[in-house]
Amino acid sequence: MPSTDERRRLSLGVLLLMTTFGVALCVLMIGPYIPGLAWALALAVAATPMHRRISRWIRHPSIAAGVSTGIVALGLIIPAVFVGWQVGSQATQVLDKVDQYVQSGNWRQTLRQYPLLRSTLRFVNTEQTPEQATKEIVPEVQRQAGEQLRSVPWGLVQAALALFTLFFLLRDRTAVLSSIRKLLPMTGEEADYFFARIGGMTHATIYGTVIVALIQGGLGGVMFALVGIPHVLLWSAVMAGLSMIPTAGAFVVWIPAAVMLAVQGHWTKAVIVAGWGAIVVSSIDNILFPTLVGKEMRLHTLPVFLTIIGGLTLFGAAGLVLGPVTLAATVALIDIIKRRTVREGQREAKG
Repeated sequence: MPSTDERRRLSLGVLLLMTTFGVALCVLMIGPYIPGLAWALALAVAATPMHRRISRWIRHPSIAAGVSTGIVALGLIIPAVFVGWQVGSQATQVLDKVDQYVQSGNWRQTLRQYPLLRSTLRFVNTEQTPEQATKEIVPEVQRQAGEQLRSVPWGLVQAALALFTLFFLLRDRTAVLSSIRKLLPMTGEEADYFFARIGGMTHATIYGTVIVALIQGGLGGVMFALVGIPHVLLWSAVMAGLSMIPTAGAFVVWIPAAVMLAVQGHWTKAVIVAGWGAIVVSSIDNILFPTLVGKEMRLHTLPVFLTIIGGLTLFGAAGLVLGPVTLAATVALIDIIKRRTVREGQREAKG
């Protein structure tokens, strides 16, 4: 007959096995909704200062959280859905126009009219004609656009989940943080440092990356509208998206636009686009980032770039936040281990 210690060990082993199985099932169930939960966490960090001010005026926690969540929905989610729909529509129009333009053969007249453009195309590719390139590229882009369009309902589900979760994170933030602290194998000081690093990176990502990128895209769109470039909303979205990626930027759009205007003989517009892009759009990051982020410091470009790209690949759009935040959490854990090691070394030296 097993002894008491053996029964306890067996019971503990069964309990650990059941717990592991339960955690695995929870991960499988929650996995598809990670993007919505990630955006909820990011929005909670970004909206907390506003929510604290609202809580001073509205004492009821649920009502205050509801008001804050409603402001976030009206200010971010609804405009994002509208802009996304319009960008998709404009992208479809651009593809149709490109396809019609190339298939009609009008591109030959354009090359005759602008010799510099013909020389550039020859330098880039001497074998493939625009018709051949269009036949390869347009169907693939249309297929990708169709897939994105079919994902719109799922995106709305994720947005609804993000708002639903945001409400409870704002209302119960003290209890949530307290529960997480109890689960972490850290001292109070270590937990404070850990949360500060994660909060700082989330704050920097939202304000220093997303907001600045949106402003850069908006400024680029204003510039395009002034010089008469069509589909402004589409190009604004593209510039904003590129501005969120380290080593890329809005210049990937406005430089070719300036070159095309110059090739077509619109030198004044080309100078305006190039000047506005170089002086205003590209430099606004250096002005706004310190103002919006404050004393939060940038991490090195390479690890941030890798975590953003890896996060986007693994989690989709939510990876824009999850990637850098995961990096910050990992760095914080390494720092905590280092501090513990130093303290243990000092204790052994004294002993």
